[in-house]
Amino acid sequence: MEGDSQGNYAQLRTAGVDLGGLMTVLGQHLYSTPLVALRELVQNAHDSIVRRRLEDPQAPAAPRIVVAGDIAARTVRVTDTGTGLTDDEIHQYLATVGVGYTRGLRQAGAGEDELIGMFGLGFLSAFVIAERVTVHTTSYQQPQRGWRYQSSNGEQYTLSPAPAREVGTTVELLLRPEHARLAGEDYLARVLGRYCALLRVPIFVGAGAAAVNPEPPPWRDPEAGASEHPVQARKRQLSFASRFESQFEPICALPVASPENDLRGLLWVQDGGTYGNSDNRNLSVFVRGMLLDDDARELLPSWAGFAGGVVESSRLMPTASREDLQRNEAYRAAQHAIAEALITGLASLAREQPEAWRRILARHNESLLGAALCDARLFELLAAEVRIPSSHGELRAGALRREGVIHVGLGSGGFEDMLFRMLGVPVARGDRYAVLPFLRQWVQRHGGRLIEIGTEQGNRQLFTEQTLPAQELEWLREVLGDGERLVPARFAPTELPLMAVPDREAELKRRLESDEADKRISMTALRLVRGFTAGIDGSAPARLYVNLDNPAMAALLDTARRDPDAALPAARLLRAVKQLMDSHSEADGQGPRLNGALAAIGESALRLLPPAP
Repeated sequence: MEGDSQGNYAQLRTAGVDLGGLMTVLGQHLYSTPLVALRELVQNAHDSIVRRRLEDPQAPAAPRIVVAGDIAARTVRVTDTGTGLTDDEIHQYLATVGVGYTRGLRQAGAGEDELIGMFGLGFLSAFVIAERVTVHTTSYQQPQRGWRYQSSNGEQYTLSPAPAREVGTTVELLLRPEHARLAGEDYLARVLGRYCALLRVPIFVGAGAAAVNPEPPPWRDPEAGASEHPVQARKRQLSFASRFESQFEPICALPVASPENDLRGLLWVQDGGTYGNSDNRNLSVFVRGMLLDDDARELLPSWAGFAGGVVESSRLMPTASREDLQRNEAYRAAQHAIAEALITGLASLAREQPEAWRRILARHNESLLGAALCDARLFELLAAEVRIPSSHGELRAGALRREGVIHVGLGSGGFEDMLFRMLGVPVARGDRYAVLPFLRQWVQRHGGRLIEIGTEQGNRQLFTEQTLPAQELEWLREVLGDGERLVPARFAPTELPLMAVPDREAELKRRLESDEADKRISMTALRLVRGFTAGIDGSAPARLYVNLDNPAMAALLDTARRDPDAALPAARLLRAVKQLMDSHSEADGQGPRLNGALAAIGESALRLLPPAP
């Protein structure tokens, strides 16, 4: 005890441990799925075989793991030809939470690249699915003796001598009724074929003559790969990829080889089409041959929504449940290496496999458009390849440029479409995924101007603004306008007397400031974007450009200066034409507007015709 000047004493005590509660937490809540128990038992069997090869000169040359199931009896047995356990080792390792023999071997520098276990917790997973666990074991150190361990909860157990058996261990689970299906041998073969696909030790299920992990992955046999014809090597890689890609057929396979990160594997591009930012990434991660995460999509670049893959590494560290990866420096290095392998692989593919490259471009054009913005090398690879949706169909960026200018519309319909149909130039669909930022970057790299229709800057490039007396402006606004901001200008083609151009910035402002936006967008994001839109003048939904170079508009103004009433029928006709063209826009509720425009055209025509004699 230690005391202070007031005579108060602090007592040193030892924290208590509720072993039953700890077993419940570890055994029932550490793992997200009961399937993990099967993986952990096979992993323990594998590490026992590696340990025997390291310690026992008489270790069998052909080790094996056999898994057998019996649905009627609700039993699963996992048998290995590993070291087996002595009675002391059962007490020290099997029956002690958090203590594992493999950790000691790894710390001693033995079997570093092969041993899987780390935390001494895997055996507990058996109690997630079993109401009783029985272990029969004979150690290579005492081949004449056998031991039988049995427990129903992992907390209390019995240990008794048993007849000696072949050196190794059999773990038998009496499954809980709700997990009886796990004893089906077809089911076991599927699960273990997935979890243990890259283990070097063969795993047999039941009396099957073939192992569920029959062939090594392509990257483990570099000599065979070097001697193969490239076409044969690609077929072998695609065959391997097809075993893991559950959603789509792989188009091509791209190797991953990063010795400095001890990272090897295979990536592939899926055949299923992607649109915009759809995300079909899937990546399986193996550590020392055992599947740890079959949804490690975050290791793939965010732009690669069309990619799948399998990688393995001894440097990636699992969490305690071995169902996820620790986000440490090795994880970040793996992310970088995988992104590099994908970029360099796509570049090689474009050079060496043009048919597959064309297929990828056709399937994933939109996703690649966005991907090009994420890396300068990707942009150079894709800038001349990806197609841009436009008013003239899908075109490459170079085909959009006319006389050094690329036009981009932030919407479609109405007079915007009419203007460019008359000019005969294509307009890129800037409201589609990644189009606008891609074209901005393309122009920076390849030259030219980008005119963004509907923005103030873009409109200034299309329309040369002019001035008119205030009285004439007010009259034009009254007879031609429908709430737009009227702007006298000169623009091509001169055949167009006027054009109503929606203010896309004002439209964005209205959308972001609506009550509906509060429901769809987080408040943090809304505060940021509303800070941007606060400076936008959204008072007018569109600008109405009056073309002073148009003969009809010039005649209308000349007549109005002399006799405004005489100019009214022609003005109403032009306004009706404007409404008629504007009714083809994407806005809803244009039916009444179209009917009114047609009626106004008929009425104006009657007024312009001479009266009947």
